[in-house]
Amino acid sequence: DPTNGFAYSRLPTVGIGRERLYVNQLSQAELDELSNKRPTLTYGQAKQAPPSDFIPAHVAFDKKVLKFDAYFQEDVPISTEEHFRIRQVGIYYYLEDDSMSVMEPIVENSGIPQGKLIKRQRIPKNDRGDHYHWKDLNRGMNITIYGKTFRIVDCDPFTQVFLESQGIELNPPEKMIFDPYTELRKMPMRMYVTPSSFDQLKQFLTFDRQVLRFYAMWDDTENMFGENRPFLIHYYLADDTVEVRELHERNDGRDPFPVLIRRQRLPKSFVDKMKTFPRCVLEISNQEVLEWYTVKDFAVGKPITLLGRSFFIYDCDEFTRQFYHEKFGITDFQLVDVKKKAPEEVPQIIPPYNGYGFLEDSLQNCFSLLPQPPRKNFIKMLENDHKVLRYQVALESPNPEERKRRFILSYFLSTDMISIYEPPVRNSGIIGGKYLGKTKVPKPGSTTDNPVYYEPADLTIGATVEVFGHRFIISDADEYVLNYMESNAESFPATTLQSLRDHFAPRRTAVQAAESQSAAGTGRQELEELVRQVQEQLKHHNYLSNSSMREAFLHHDKDGSGFLNKAEFFALCNRFNLPVSDALVNKLISLCSHGENQISYHDFIRAFSC
Repeated sequence: DPTNGFAYSRLPTVGIGRERLYVNQLSQAELDELSNKRPTLTYGQAKQAPPSDFIPAHVAFDKKVLKFDAYFQEDVPISTEEHFRIRQVGIYYYLEDDSMSVMEPIVENSGIPQGKLIKRQRIPKNDRGDHYHWKDLNRGMNITIYGKTFRIVDCDPFTQVFLESQGIELNPPEKMIFDPYTELRKMPMRMYVTPSSFDQLKQFLTFDRQVLRFYAMWDDTENMFGENRPFLIHYYLADDTVEVRELHERNDGRDPFPVLIRRQRLPKSFVDKMKTFPRCVLEISNQEVLEWYTVKDFAVGKPITLLGRSFFIYDCDEFTRQFYHEKFGITDFQLVDVKKKAPEEVPQIIPPYNGYGFLEDSLQNCFSLLPQPPRKNFIKMLENDHKVLRYQVALESPNPEERKRRFILSYFLSTDMISIYEPPVRNSGIIGGKYLGKTKVPKPGSTTDNPVYYEPADLTIGATVEVFGHRFIISDADEYVLNYMESNAESFPATTLQSLRDHFAPRRTAVQAAESQSAAGTGRQELEELVRQVQEQLKHHNYLSNSSMREAFLHHDKDGSGFLNKAEFFALCNRFNLPVSDALVNKLISLCSHGENQISYHDFIRAFSC
């Protein structure tokens, strides 16, 4: 501050918190000395030493902390083992800014949040705005901080020296009080057990790794969804413990948890006062149990109750038998057969066939709620695909009009099915077409339990085929039938093959004669060339071979000679409207003619079978 134009330093008179400082002020003794001192006129007044430099409080008291040992009592209302808890703390006073903090040392496994209880701050002393000062702290006193009362019992040596240097008289130190429950836990529990003469160590060393194995059944069928389940009971001779394990079978649908009762000592009988105690919270010890299960309680052929479950012991292993024989002299083990008897097989009654659908397909409804289609022989279907045996049949009937009707019976080798087709005849009064769809035809006398269907071996010339109450007589067959059976002669009986050969013998003789006459006239090469030309024209017009052409010619050939008169032949040619030039058709007819009125239709049909 400037005074008369000169600057001089003014020392502070108050510190932090507006408290008056006495460091830079003259004491009363110095003031009294100055007032009584007389001036010296000879040499003048003696010069005083300059005052020491000013040091701020935060520098003078930097890192200087007062530490007090204290504790506080905390109520515990929810525990039956302790009613209050003593918690030790350390109160730290920082001289540089008059702030305080409370720290609690961390106790291992205390379960209480510990550490910094009150962070560093200036602690209010009362409602008037005063704060705690180091002059307010002393040993053997109570201090209330934010409603919690701490008892200061001691301080460290630095705190003691500092307070005594400031003229504060310290109270004698007190003994720190410890938490009684924590001290109780540190003490070993007293065991009020009378020493036994039984040597458990000798038992362990003698019977270590020796286990008795019993096979038992737990019958739980009395409860809902209960069943009879197998278990293994292990008795460990080393410590008289019992373990129960479940026996799992393959695909039994159970989770892989084999242990039903873990290895432990099992109680046999309890004290009287424990009979009404809830078992769910009971911790079993020697005080609650009168008798434990021993090796004498296990016997083959007798039930045993373990923790409320009744197990029936029906067998044991060889080591267990030997142990009981040496220990108790038991040799008669009453083994019990607990295997389930196979239930009597109930015969499955199949209802009678109702006539709808195929028999094999309808039979699947009797085997499953979701019927599956019957299995098919795919190899047979692939090998015989598009292979059909065709026969000409006549209807057997007392009506002469019905006997004149002719049908084409087709046997499909891939599926063993039969279909019947009636070629339409003009002005006959009968509508031709499909007479029977593809289906399997059972033989007469066949039953639904053991059905027998018609096979190619049954279809011989002159044989009678009964189709669902209608009788048909086989009068003719396709030449492909004879060729197929001759190529697979090992699969058909000789009588069937011989009947077809006898039937086709006159026809083949006529064909050979016709071929010889044709070769004598125009020659076989000319006929083959003409056939090739006709087939080229058919391919040019995208003509597909019509199987009904052969069937029509076979139908009009009553005697099966292979020849037709010209009138019938030309009528059939006009009926099919062949896309071939008239010159080729006339030339082909002339080559197939035999005599004046007979025409061989086999070569003619071969020309149009492209």
